[in-house]
Amino acid sequence: MTSTFPDISISTDRLVLRPFDATDVPALTEMMNDELITAWTSAPHPFTTADARDWALRTAPAERLSGRGIVFAVTEFLTHRLVGTVRLHHTDWRTLSTEVAYVTAPWARGEGYACESVLAVARWLFRDQKFERLELRTAADNTASQQVAQKIGSISEGVLRNAWIARSRTEDGGWTDIRSDLIVWSLLPEDLDEVRAPQTGSTGYAAAFHSWR
Repeated sequence: MTSTFPDISISTDRLVLRPFDATDVPALTEMMNDELITAWTSAPHPFTTADARDWALRTAPAERLSGRGIVFAVTEFLTHRLVGTVRLHHTDWRTLSTEVAYVTAPWARGEGYACESVLAVARWLFRDQKFERLELRTAADNTASQQVAQKIGSISEGVLRNAWIARSRTEDGGWTDIRSDLIVWSLLPEDLDEVRAPQTGSTGYAAAFHSWR
């Protein structure tokens, strides 16, 4: 059995999900410095051009080559503008299960791009790669990501108490770490039969990105 995902691109009506390349570095740098993404991910802050280059050109390709998962740059079909990223990680090739995380650029929120991109990856994962389980973890106060999980048909399975470290603004404008519960969601192949991808209204800025590096 294969232990790595293929090096591919996935297309929807509005989006192209593809490997990152050097042209994505400026947009990735800008996106990852958004306050909501800083709050709900473990990405470095500030997120520098060097961080973006390292992520796009070293960390993301290594995720696939190592068998741990795969990382997609999500872009608009018409403009080629970077919408966000979708990442499969913590992949278990014996049980055919993996975890999905994502971020969405501030300008792209409210268009349903998060749902559309995650659903596209889920369909590819289940139908082409024959996986049996996709997991999503959202911080307890991250209602936007919880809405995405619900809209794509995920089932809430429970809470991991005190399992995540988010970040919150301080009075002086800095950041401080705060503990958070994580809600665990799952999506199975049969769950997709009832799903129709919503095209608008989903903010979905960030699901928990464990171990960003």
